[in-house]
Parts: sequence; structure tokens; C-alpha cells
Amino acid sequence: MQHGLLASLLVAIPLLVPLLAQSQTATTEFKPEVGQAGKDVIWVPTPDALVDRMLSMAKVTPKDFVIDLGSGDGRTVITAAKKFGANAMGIEYNPDMVALSSKNAKEAGVADRVQFVKADIFQTDFSKAQVITMYLLPDLNLRLRPKLLEMKPGTRIVSHAFTMGDWDPDERAEVENRTAMLWIVPAKVAGNWTLTHPAGNGTASYEITLAQSFQKIGGTVKQGSYTTTFQNGRVQGDTAQFTFVDPAGTQRRFVGRISENKMEGELDSGNLAAMRWQAIKKS
Repeated sequence: MQHGLLASLLVAIPLLVPLLAQSQTATTEFKPEVGQAGKDVIWVPTPDALVDRMLSMAKVTPKDFVIDLGSGDGRTVITAAKKFGANAMGIEYNPDMVALSSKNAKEAGVADRVQFVKADIFQTDFSKAQVITMYLLPDLNLRLRPKLLEMKPGTRIVSHAFTMGDWDPDERAEVENRTAMLWIVPAKVAGNWTLTHPAGNGTASYEITLAQSFQKIGGTVKQGSYTTTFQNGRVQGDTAQFTFVDPAGTQRRFVGRISENKMEGELDSGNLAAMRWQAIKKS
């Protein structure tokens, strides 16, 4: 009898072990801890008030698709959907965080508008986003910067705490002693252009050379033997603005939209009526 009982137990134990493991998994809920190690970073959540401010800075609307890089417990993604009406996605390397975020989204009632994926942010295509949010480290921001600058002009990027190196933010805000920074991806305008606008009964034409450093632009303007430089040049998304003094000594301010190899908009010449202008890129 004893030998038979022992044999039965030896057979039963391997069958019970998976059941016990399943029971333990079912009753153990993953709870993230501040400072826990992740891929390239540790997890420190962004305060809710700062999340709200970041999304407000980016002017998130229901028409936007928001992607959070390193989405952690999902709070930024969930807030974008719940408070701002956007569709949103979180990219997170920790599968436990992904599962927790999905659970949190369901509880918040926004599971139909959000998605969380287990992926490496450096190996993932996020080019379809209108808004990118992040709370990464400075070296990670710099590694991402070339990819971010290739996104569609006008894409809004918001970072908690950390900068983009010498790419200055377009806006900065402080909430509860925390910093949020906004960048708007600028169109690329560096090169040689021909700019024209109405003048008297004819047309004024200039050869301009634009140099660009992120959203800041400068360069030279030529008309015949006259040469001058740009002032207050800036690109925000697909809008450019710059000022120069023409050969007659009139300061002219140009504001216009950029579309591939063309710029056009209105010329403000002080007390004179606004005129249309355009510039065509040559090289």
C-alpha cells in the first residue's frame, strides 16, 4: 500500500506543478516600482498634471494620432484619448508594462482608441504620428533626433525634462517644478531660391540663399549689385518667416507656407497694402 501511494504521489506531483504556477500567476498582479530597471532607462512616471500640460502644449485634438515613446504604465496615452479625444499608441519594451497599460486603458474606457505594443523605440516606425511624447534620457533623445527631424513638418514633439541638444525648444513650461518642452518639426528650406513679388507696375526679383539650423534660418539676399542679409528668420512646421531691407531701404517682412520646393504668402511692408509673394527653389 505504501509503495502504491508513493507511486501515485510521484505521478500526481508533476501534474500539480503547472496548476499551482497558473494559480500563482492568476493571483499575482504586476505592480511597477519607481526606479525599476528597463531597457536603456529606469521607470519614473510623469506626474498627471505635467502629462496634461504636455498634451495641451502640443494642442492635441481628436484628429491627432499620439505616440508615446517608452509608454510605461500608459498614463500619457490614456490621457490623450480620455481628455483630448485622440487616438494614441504606446511603445514599451517591458511586456508586463504593456499588459498593465492595456488593463488600465480598459478600466479608463478608452481601449477602443488606444493600443500598446511591446517594441524597441529605435526599431519602430512612428512616422504616422502627429504628436510624439517622451520621457527619456538626453542621449536617447539625441539618438532619436535624426528620425524625429525626418517626420512631417508640423509634427509636435513634447519631452518631459530632457532636451534635444542644440535643437532649442519652441516652447517651455514648468509644472510642479517639472519641465516640459515642445518642438515643432521644421520644413527643410536650406538652399538657393528665386523670390518674386509685385513692385509698381512690374515684379521685384531676388536671388536668396537660405542657411538653416533646425527652426532658425538666415542667409543672403541679392538683387543686381545689392546684397543684404536676412533678419528674424524662422521656420515653424510648414510656415516660414523672415525680414530683409530692400534696395530702396524698405524693410519687408515675408510670411508664407512651404510646400516642397515652393514658398508663398503675404508680404508685409509696413503701411503699404499686403502683397502676395512666392519663392521657387533652384537647388
